[in-house]
Amino acid sequence: MTQYMEFEKPLAEIEGKAEELRAMARDNEDMDVTAEAAALDVKAAAMLQELYATLTPWRKCQVARHPDRPHCADYIKALFTEYTPLAGDRNFADDHAVMGGLARFNGTPVMVIGHEKGNDTKSRIDRNFGMARPEGYRKATRLMDLAGRFGMPVITLVDTAGAYPGKGAEERGQSEAIARATEKCLQIGVPLISVIIGEGGSGGAVAFATANRVAMLEHSIYSVISPEGCASILWKDAEKMREAAEALRLTAQDLKQLGVTDRIILEPLGGAHRDWQKAIEAVSVEIGDMLAELGKMKPAELITDRRKKFLDLGSKGLAA
Repeated sequence: MTQYMEFEKPLAEIEGKAEELRAMARDNEDMDVTAEAAALDVKAAAMLQELYATLTPWRKCQVARHPDRPHCADYIKALFTEYTPLAGDRNFADDHAVMGGLARFNGTPVMVIGHEKGNDTKSRIDRNFGMARPEGYRKATRLMDLAGRFGMPVITLVDTAGAYPGKGAEERGQSEAIARATEKCLQIGVPLISVIIGEGGSGGAVAFATANRVAMLEHSIYSVISPEGCASILWKDAEKMREAAEALRLTAQDLKQLGVTDRIILEPLGGAHRDWQKAIEAVSVEIGDMLAELGKMKPAELITDRRKKFLDLGSKGLAA
């Protein structure tokens, strides 16, 4: 069953009416509602097209956070073979908000790492809603170091509201763990590709996305802080999140123009949650293209390319 967002309420009514007609026809074989249902389908398709052609930054935030979007575990299951999960940071614990391990992508050995939010109440609590603790970033650092030593490309899938800000996380060195993970991204002499599949929040995302190539799904977001957090700081009012979303320039389209992201991966009409297969296939194609591009480069060139990418940030403006 489709979960509709607030701005999709008119669409929900039309699609709901079409489904009601079909349900009535299933209960009464003498009833023919084909023409009426088809007319409603056409109207719904036109409305869906219109809604998603003019999404505001805040509405993009809602789409990026939709609970039915495919998550990291779904992409790993669909895109990678021989996935062997590796757990723990060899220091404190295993953080279930970060998953990663050895796998093959189109036959090529790779290290895949990503944030996993979970898909129901139990798994979301277990995964801490995708908000990693220090041990999660230390696990990622360990896996990236392993990939670097064995010459395997690293693919990261980013989907987090941000690093977990709890007392225990701070006591165990959250900021230091994020900094070490970011540093490791800059050091390894293998292709490093990052795909933002939902939310890319703050340092929690940067620790995985300091990559040679950063791709974003069309309706994903990437920012230094959430719109709600930004509004709370600037206006002391979290309800001003719409204004904050506009100011943050967090959409894939703005970030491509600013040079923060390299590619925008088109989503199915209505968002990735409406057609998992198409969304995952589009991500697969882009990862394959980026791996082929970076595979021609030597380790020293990869490191230089990555460093230059981030040193050049800020040189482009939206007015350029």
